[in-house]
Amino acid sequence: MLPERPVKPMPRGTRFGTVVIGGGYTGLAAARRIAELRPAEEVLILEASTIGEGSSGRNSGFIIDLPHNTKMGGHTSPLEVARKQIRMYDAGLRWLEHLVRENGIDCGWNPVGKYHAAASDAGVQNLRKVLDQYREWGISYTEFDSDGLQQKLGTGYYKYGYHSPNNVFVQPAALIRGLADALPPNVTIVENEPVISLSEATPFRIITARGTFVADRVILANNGFAKALGALRDRLITIFTYAAVTPRLAESELAKLGDSPEWGVIPANRLGTTLRRIQGGRFMVRSAYSYEREQTADKTLALLTDCYKRRYPNMKSHQFEYVWGGTTALTRNGASFFGQLQPGLYASLGCNGAGVLKGSMFGKLLGEMAVGADSSYLSDALSLEQPSWLPPEPFRRIGVVSAIKYQAALAGTER
Repeated sequence: MLPERPVKPMPRGTRFGTVVIGGGYTGLAAARRIAELRPAEEVLILEASTIGEGSSGRNSGFIIDLPHNTKMGGHTSPLEVARKQIRMYDAGLRWLEHLVRENGIDCGWNPVGKYHAAASDAGVQNLRKVLDQYREWGISYTEFDSDGLQQKLGTGYYKYGYHSPNNVFVQPAALIRGLADALPPNVTIVENEPVISLSEATPFRIITARGTFVADRVILANNGFAKALGALRDRLITIFTYAAVTPRLAESELAKLGDSPEWGVIPANRLGTTLRRIQGGRFMVRSAYSYEREQTADKTLALLTDCYKRRYPNMKSHQFEYVWGGTTALTRNGASFFGQLQPGLYASLGCNGAGVLKGSMFGKLLGEMAVGADSSYLSDALSLEQPSWLPPEPFRRIGVVSAIKYQAALAGTER
């Protein structure tokens, strides 16, 4: 458990060079970079919740430096586009690790890679297609049959899989809090201060429940919640995902989870189940999606417990200590929006479920763009595909809910 955050007062001033809306990975990175490039300029971050308790602290703690869900989310990346992403993510990972080391952020940083595992014949085919891409990209991997995975993961549930070194494990809430607490001195964070409205032109007026702020530029970094401020309403879908973690397990139970103290499994289907054995002796299970609103706690607990039992039927208990949901923003074609919405208004939105590294790097580059800096990485980010159009409600809901049900059925034993 992380300590409770101290309540900080509202800033005395109301005029800022930049206001960043959203205190997740993207927002913190953008604020940091602007503050570094403009040390005499005051930057304000407005975060609707408490740092570490929102979606940025509720993910599974995988930092993956490869293109995410390529050929699995309805879009295909040509080789050069994939290489651009790999270059950006590699630079972002090195920057993020530097911040962790330089500031002594205690977040369990562990670069041990991750497994991808398939329980069905269709899942095996999906993974083999991914490895075709890995070979094209020059990415290393080690394949495992069912017996090999059982030794590593402690379960015979999976038929086939592979391990890739392209992942770092962290405690995400500890990481985001550490990054927030290590910002330059010309950055002010106000937590639990949702933005109610945003004016349409510069100088921007940003209205919250307790005050009004004025800024020359605004960074939108609140992912799916940007729709409430009028941004990309016809491009973003807000999705809830769910996870649970056990109490600390006895050594006899941990011995049933394979031969490594920490590992994670990415499923072969997008709506499959993610697993993570966590340093310190806990076990995490993540699965399921719902559109725009959370499903009931009873349904979530039953689903996650079933996923756990099917993979590890010999555990003494399948009880969880904590169960939670979190939001992410998806787009129809799997592309993120990155760039300028209008003069002075910049945004990086639609992380598509890979927000720690992508958010950090895109936030850094967005900060550079906002103050006129340039780099080859920024050019690469601006060259990437933009989100495609979504139909209005109720057709959007019908389409998304139908797609979730179809993908869940298609996932089968991967769930």
